[in-house]
Order: sequence, then structure tokens, then C-alpha cells
Amino acid sequence: MAKKNELLKGKEIDPTPISSSVSLIDLVDNNFISYNAGRLREACQLFTEKILQDNVTVGLSLSGALTPAGLGASALIPLIENGFVDWITSTGANLYHDTHFAMGLPMHRGRPDADDILLREEGIVRIYDIFFDYDILISTDEFYREIVQLPEFQKEMGSSELHYRVGMYLAEREKILGLQKKSLLAAAYRYGVPIYTSSPGDSSIGMNVAALALKGNQLKFDVSLDVNESAAIVLEAKRSGGKSAAIIMGGGSPKNFLLQTEPHIQEVLSLREKGHDYFIQFTDARVDTGGLSGATPGEAVSWGKIDPDQLADSVVCYVDTTIALPLLTAYALAKHPPRKPKRLYDHREELLKNIAVEFKEKFGKIKLR
Repeated sequence: MAKKNELLKGKEIDPTPISSSVSLIDLVDNNFISYNAGRLREACQLFTEKILQDNVTVGLSLSGALTPAGLGASALIPLIENGFVDWITSTGANLYHDTHFAMGLPMHRGRPDADDILLREEGIVRIYDIFFDYDILISTDEFYREIVQLPEFQKEMGSSELHYRVGMYLAEREKILGLQKKSLLAAAYRYGVPIYTSSPGDSSIGMNVAALALKGNQLKFDVSLDVNESAAIVLEAKRSGGKSAAIIMGGGSPKNFLLQTEPHIQEVLSLREKGHDYFIQFTDARVDTGGLSGATPGEAVSWGKIDPDQLADSVVCYVDTTIALPLLTAYALAKHPPRKPKRLYDHREELLKNIAVEFKEKFGKIKLR
């Protein structure tokens, strides 16, 4: 009987009818009851009640191309401005298309069943149901080729530094054009949020860097610095007595880059750690195909990515990110006061030094295989 009572201790399903005056918080808390609606409610509550505590460092991964759909300006920038995101790993596509908005280059709603041959003939590019003029690509390419030839870009650097410097120019471009709060890169620059790209060559930004390398341009990506820098952020969160959260939009390489910080710390550097404390993922990927995009937090425990003692604070919601992200943002803004930005970009060198010192101290005590 004790077990039966324990199993039936969940809140009774007795929702309040939805009215014209219902708030978002009430809608989510009282009407998102079961199935993936229930998981979305749990994600929103976990985010606001535990993850947004001041001592939690929040990492966010962005896959696919969310910024062309306007999610940079509508959802991601408000999260940054309120101190709800501390560092980001993203596809290059998200950052390249984000650039259009800071330059005042318009994206348009279209139709997913459009005639692609006709679109090609008319010089229109399609991302599912988003249309834009091909010339936007040309203008954005010209912008990147112009700035990466500047003196401050003539060196090897991590992707976080590249994006910070690009964000500085985009913030100025926004200011000149009167387009405040349009660019994710510009917002990350203003608030000191480091943004990493797990595959820096896999985007139009990387292609433009590669093209100029043929002409002797000295900009090169330091991917090892990205790996160590991101791991240093997570390690510092733990060593300073805090916690680490992984918020995953989609899956793919950005998800792995965010989560691999812990195997890098534990397995490769052989430092004492247990894994991320909190895990939220919005995905449409199946788990049984063996791909990383659908891998569960339980599976992540076996790799050391997630702390097994914190597995209860993990939520996977099988829903389109373009639906979940605006709801999560609106819920968090309505329910939680702003946090002071951690400005992790400003502390990168210090954090990198800390992880290097700890590794060197450990290095003398272990025998490398």
C-alpha cells in the first residue's frame, strides 16, 4: 500500500477550463498536463525554479537555422538580456543568418510547397517556408570578407573571439541603422556571452574565411582552444561551488559540443568531476536510431556527461524548437526576475588558466595511456 500511495502522489488531473484571460504561466502550469505538453511544463518549471538560480552556469546549444525564423530577436536576445544564458554553442548557419538582421536585410514568410525551380529562376532562396533574395547572401558574404581582413583578425583565434569581434561590428551596424536588438551576435557581444561553433568550417562564415585564406589572409580557427575554453567554463562553475546546466535546442554537433565538456574534463584531462547538473532538451529526433540528437540524459550518464545523482533534474520534450523556445522564454520572463550577467567572455583567459593549472597538477600524478 505504501508503494501504491507513493505512485499516486502526483497532482490530480483536474484542469481549470481555459478562458480568454488565462495567463501563459497558468496555461502551462495548469493545462500542459501530459505527454509532451507535460514535459514542456516540466522543462519550464525546472528552468525557472532550479536552473535560473544565481549559482548555475547556463549553457545553450542551437542546432539547425533558428535565427532566420526570427527566434534570435524574439526569444534568444531576451534570454541573454535577462542573464538567463551564460554561454552558447551554435551552428554557423544560425550566426550567418543572424547577420542579415543586423544589416537590415529582410527575410520573408513564404510557403513550404513553393516551386523551387521558379524560386531559383527568380533569385530567391528558401529555408522551408522562409524566403529571401539571393543578393542577401552576396551582401552578407561581402560583409564577412571585409571585416575578417581587418588587422585584429590576422591571427589564429577561437570561435568565441571571432564571434565577439563580429558582434562588435554588428552592434555598431545596428546602431547606425536604428535596428536595436535584432542580432544575437550583437547582443552576445554587449553582454559578454561567449558563442562557440563546434564546426567552424561548416557554414558560409567558414567558407568566406577559407576563400580569403587562398589570398593569404591569416585568420585561422583554433578548435582546440574552443574545446578547452568551453570545458574551463563548466569546470569553474563546479569548482566555485555552483552548478552547470545544459539547455539543448535540437541536437547535432552543437549538442555534443556542449555536453562533451564533461567527458573532456573527466576522461581526457582526468580531473575529478561528475557531469552537468541539469539537462533540458527539445528535440524531434528518435532515440532508437543511435544518433546523438536523440540520445537521452540517461545515456549521457554512461558517458559522464550528466551527473547520475542529478538525473531527476532532466527533461526531454519531443517538440519542435520553434514552438518550445518562445514558450520557454515567455514563461521564464514572466516568472523569474533577471539575473546579473556572468560575462564569461571577459573571464575566458582566467578560466583557461585555472583548468590548465589543475591539469598540470594532475598530469604529474597520472600515467598517460
